Amino acid sequence: MQSDAAGGLAAVDIASLAAAFLDHGRFQMNRIALALLLLLTLPLSAQTTMQPLMPVSSAAMPSQGDPNISQQAVPGKPFSVVGPRGALLGQQNGKYEAWIFPWKIFSDMRMTVRMKNYAVPIDVNKHAAWIDVHPYATTITYSHANFTIRQTMLAPKRGPNQDGALVLYQFEAVRPMDITFSLHPVMQRMWPANSPDASSPEWVKTNGHSGFYILHLPFPQNTAALAIPDAEPGILAPYQERAKYWPLQFVLHYDPAKDRGKVYPLLITFSTSQQASSKASLYRSLASLDQRVSSLVDANRVYYAHLLETHTSIDTPDARLNQAFAWAITAMDQLRVKTTPDFNEEALTAGFVASGDAARPGFGWFFGRDALWTLFAVNSYGGFQTSRQEIDFLLHRQRANGEIMHEWSQTADLVAWKSLPYEYASADSTPLLQMAMNDYYTISGDKAFVASKWNQLQKAWQFETSHDSRDGIYNNSVGTGWVESWVPSMPHQEIYLALLDEQASAAFANLAHATHHDALAQAAAARASHIRATIEREYYMPSLKFYAFSHNEDGSVDKTATIFPAVAWWSYASALPHAAAMMSRWASSEFATDWGSRILSDKVSFYDPISYHQGSVWPLFTGWAAVAEYRSGHPLAGYAAMMQNVDLTWPQDPGDVTELLSGRFYQVLGRSTAHQLWSSSMVISPILRGMFGLEWDEPHGRLYVSPSLPANWPEASIDRLPFGKGSVDLRFKRDKGSLIVTESATGVDAPQLASRIPGAQSGGQQLHIPLPAVEAFVPRHLPNPGSETHQLKVIGELHTARSYTLTLSAPAGEQMSIPLRENIPGLDLHADGAEMSGSRLGDDVRTLTVDFPAGQGYVDKTVRISW
Repeated sequence: MQSDAAGGLAAVDIASLAAAFLDHGRFQMNRIALALLLLLTLPLSAQTTMQPLMPVSSAAMPSQGDPNISQQAVPGKPFSVVGPRGALLGQQNGKYEAWIFPWKIFSDMRMTVRMKNYAVPIDVNKHAAWIDVHPYATTITYSHANFTIRQTMLAPKRGPNQDGALVLYQFEAVRPMDITFSLHPVMQRMWPANSPDASSPEWVKTNGHSGFYILHLPFPQNTAALAIPDAEPGILAPYQERAKYWPLQFVLHYDPAKDRGKVYPLLITFSTSQQASSKASLYRSLASLDQRVSSLVDANRVYYAHLLETHTSIDTPDARLNQAFAWAITAMDQLRVKTTPDFNEEALTAGFVASGDAARPGFGWFFGRDALWTLFAVNSYGGFQTSRQEIDFLLHRQRANGEIMHEWSQTADLVAWKSLPYEYASADSTPLLQMAMNDYYTISGDKAFVASKWNQLQKAWQFETSHDSRDGIYNNSVGTGWVESWVPSMPHQEIYLALLDEQASAAFANLAHATHHDALAQAAAARASHIRATIEREYYMPSLKFYAFSHNEDGSVDKTATIFPAVAWWSYASALPHAAAMMSRWASSEFATDWGSRILSDKVSFYDPISYHQGSVWPLFTGWAAVAEYRSGHPLAGYAAMMQNVDLTWPQDPGDVTELLSGRFYQVLGRSTAHQLWSSSMVISPILRGMFGLEWDEPHGRLYVSPSLPANWPEASIDRLPFGKGSVDLRFKRDKGSLIVTESATGVDAPQLASRIPGAQSGGQQLHIPLPAVEAFVPRHLPNPGSETHQLKVIGELHTARSYTLTLSAPAGEQMSIPLRENIPGLDLHADGAEMSGSRLGDDVRTLTVDFPAGQGYVDKTVRISW
């Protein structure tokens, strides 16, 4: 297609014309109507003056003083910039694709430079050197001897619905240069909706030498426009030329003598109506966006600063832990996306990564169980609005029979979604809804919200309790439990589902009691007790000292050792009673790599470390294991798992935690969704619910605090912990043989502090928790990429009145050092199985040196400290 501004027609309000013609029931021409009609034949330039779009001030660029992750760019690793209406997804070499949901506008954006008196063209993306990730924007810096280019990307949190993504380019150079921006104009809907084969680009010239591109489609109501101020078009093949793929190009002339300090935005807008697709309308959208660049950057900065300043934060001696906590809140909040086409709902998407040649950017859909597992973290940091929005979203799509959805595409309204196998593919969303709603209630105390959803909660309960096996436990006959493939065949009732059913029954009982449905509350509580007894009878295998994976319809038991029993400890009440040997195995190299927990034992015959369900590492599972280990009295194993998720904040998509990794080598899988919702949630939940040992009971005015802080921390604090309509600050400080917890409340009466730790004493706004006489501390860090598991594992801990026993596992022949802290100074300590020495760190710190015997693989050793 070839055209210019003079060939266009203005959009005219036909209804106004009709009104001008109407006179006593007859259409008659008058002077006003004639003048309006003549507008249809005038060129666009006569109706709308399209002044050149302008570069913006460098004040729009992020400040280096803002909180950020600043590190070397790794070309093969991803980045993501996601907001409520769009995303920029790519690699740290700076190439990216742009989405205005649910449309993929273009892909493979890249730059080349030609410098004055320098004959060699330069591939700019090969010079990507540094990445700075702020909560509100991401900047990639390209470094060459002649130039520095900064590419800043953001997804606006505020603004019109077509404001999905914005990119700012800032240049510094020794010589004048021409920068060519090349991209592939995709204009493709998110899968599974159909899209045309290709768009038809058109260059529209504004006054002066620059202009903008329109990306046309066969249906004119969906049109995109792209512009870079001062840029001219590159290759735009005429219609007469042979069909061939050419990238769409902008060419920008930059002269450091006169252009220094300018920032050039890549402006992207999208229309959803034929009227808004006119050249004049698209120009106005671009011009409006151009004028609002600085305000959009500022609005994003203010939004994320407010998010972090008004929700829970932690302050510990570990700065990286504090930062990871904040980044997890940011990462989850960024995945709140508006539904299309009407943008009247907002819900959590499962995660994003660049789509490449496909039309699905990772798990960029709305997922039920992903969001519900995440709400435990969201509730923990006080994101009550997000929780309510998510529950509303899911209940709005609840099946008539009460079932809760699992997946909802951003283009579900454009296809026969109900006929596809995705919406209710998984069975666990239904019990998870009860659990998440109860968690919201026990933290917020919002009984009115629970009451407003009661009929739907009861329908979900009826669905859950009417789809059970002969043993009275919910099964996966209506959808998968957890695994989507299994050897030798799919299970009928997984322990994962059984444990969720127990916890959902207890949760529904609490919700029913709160809303005065006492008969239902009693029935649900009884069901929870029945399920608990049945699990112990049917799933526990005394000979293996482990809990089975599943029960099948023929009565057989799948004895595969998996991580799934760990979800029992999501509630203290559902903790499994015969778990000591299982906990040791989860903490050992059989399950625990140096970067997270495998889904199943590496000794299983069908173990496959690069499969989705038969051996890979998910941070989700690592989070389950961390909470389970902490709550069952194995804090060193819990700390190891917790810190693995914490440390994954940096090495992949900076600020986000990836979806899954190999079970053999420290490396992500190729299809891993880099910015994964529930992976980031499993930074928050193990910290607050595991290490700090928090449980909320707002309806009864109680806050349980059962911490297991690292032995090398003298103090720590939690600020703005949500409690009802207010918040609580907690201070933790060691004082000889005690940990003193002090609270102060804002906007709410101070809750009564309680603890599950034996000997804890509560008085006023303080809690005194006795510490063990001796504690160990095992520092943790991620290995180098490609490494196999090699680090020390603590597979058992036992404290008595006069001893402390550690069961350790490490590669044969290795020597390991373990710091010890004495909480009661002056003890006459003796070590069996290790050498013990003093330390320059202080009189209360000693070091154990442990030599592991020769052998193959990991070997175990027991060390006992007595006094």
